[in-house]
Amino acid sequence: MASSESTDKEKSLKELLEKSFPVIRIQTLQPIVMSLLKNLERIDDKYLKQIVADRELYEKCDLSVKRQIWQQHQGLFGDEVSPLFSAYIKEKDTMLFSLQSGSFFAMTPKQRRQSEIIQNLVKIIGRNVLLYDTCLQFLRTLFLSTKNSHYCTLRVDLLMALHDADIQDITSMDPCHKFAWCLDACIREQNIDPKRSRELQGFLEGVKRGQEQVIGDLSMTLCDPYAVNFLANKAIKIANNLINNENLARENLVLMLILRMLNLGLHSWDILNSQVYREPKLDVELVTRFLPVLMSLIVDDQVRAVNSKLPPDDRESALTIIEHSGPPPDLYQKFITEDRLATELAIYYTLQVLRQKDRNAVVRVLGFLSNCHDNRISDDRILHSLVSFLIPMADEFSLEDFCTAVFDEIFLSNLDQLNVPYHLIKLMHHVYNHLPAHRLDLLIKTLTACPIENEKAKEMLTDLVKKVEDFKAEADKKAEEPPQEDIALPLPVV
Repeated sequence: MASSESTDKEKSLKELLEKSFPVIRIQTLQPIVMSLLKNLERIDDKYLKQIVADRELYEKCDLSVKRQIWQQHQGLFGDEVSPLFSAYIKEKDTMLFSLQSGSFFAMTPKQRRQSEIIQNLVKIIGRNVLLYDTCLQFLRTLFLSTKNSHYCTLRVDLLMALHDADIQDITSMDPCHKFAWCLDACIREQNIDPKRSRELQGFLEGVKRGQEQVIGDLSMTLCDPYAVNFLANKAIKIANNLINNENLARENLVLMLILRMLNLGLHSWDILNSQVYREPKLDVELVTRFLPVLMSLIVDDQVRAVNSKLPPDDRESALTIIEHSGPPPDLYQKFITEDRLATELAIYYTLQVLRQKDRNAVVRVLGFLSNCHDNRISDDRILHSLVSFLIPMADEFSLEDFCTAVFDEIFLSNLDQLNVPYHLIKLMHHVYNHLPAHRLDLLIKTLTACPIENEKAKEMLTDLVKKVEDFKAEADKKAEEPPQEDIALPLPVV
């Protein structure tokens, strides 16, 4: 009946439902009633109320029937999607805290959207605009109450998954769709060309009077850790190119747009919390004073790298290293302490020197991040990246100045943050056998005294302690073995 082309099929189905609904609780007849409900475009409220009152009936209903129920009962919809939200956040945390040193940011946007959780949300929402809006409202509320930026990632992933499924009923209604789509293409290609930069700028500046709330949704899109990671890395890359071409930062339009977008994303929580939907002003001094200082540090790194490849000339070499290895100017620390955008750029510059395994640069700048704005260094995504780049530098942990910069100034000074011991344990699993004995003992003693609540972290710490004990026992055993005498072999007769 439902598939027929008859004009009064809806009327016929409703009449049949009216006659058959009273027998819905009879098991043998129930599938017929459920099929009728499933094929009706609009179900009368009197039926929906009876279904909601009976949990068993509600559970057996088709998804299309449940969507009609959820439109009037947001609580039931919340019960349906909340476990998926929790599972999504848990999945992200598992990736960040995994003992594997692979990068959290290695997944492509397409791979993220194909996860089972995202696909389930797409099925639940279907083409229902009201349910999509309700879902976004839940995500905004959760982001405001937890400050967890993974909810921003979920908001973007859900929108782009609906885009992939070509559900235009919803994507055409979301004012962020074209902006998110354009940014997604940039992240996928790891590049912002002049054409795309003009499009992104047009979306930012095209918010009309009376639609200021769109700024809040745009800021959530830009607060997504994957977007922040892409934009901050791109800003540092452009700074490197500007140095090589001897150009000024303020003259590069793409860089200025990236800084604007980063600034908007980093202020997302404040915008949504205050409900003042206005793009935060970019500090001019950040461009005219902080960026030149940051670029001067990159120049110092380049000079030292070139100098290390030249033929050895002790005096000249020593002078060059001294000139380009001093502490950063006071202005660098001032901006990092007071400005969140400067902090983000400083963090990604530090990750760049870690990627390059530039020990001198790491020792020079890493410690400054311990006093950064809003203690952003203790953010899970930053610590994950930091640990991922420190692991390949394991040999450097035998040197005291490197240990001081990494452990004393970053990890031990933030151990009161619940997540920091987790990342320290993860790092220790990879570098413990390179640490000086006194440093290893101190770190193990400190970690065992930490009040760690997470079961996974406790398990990792237990494994680490066992590893260290076995390592020490092996070292003691080797020390006790008598040195083997060299057996002098007779020289062959010539």
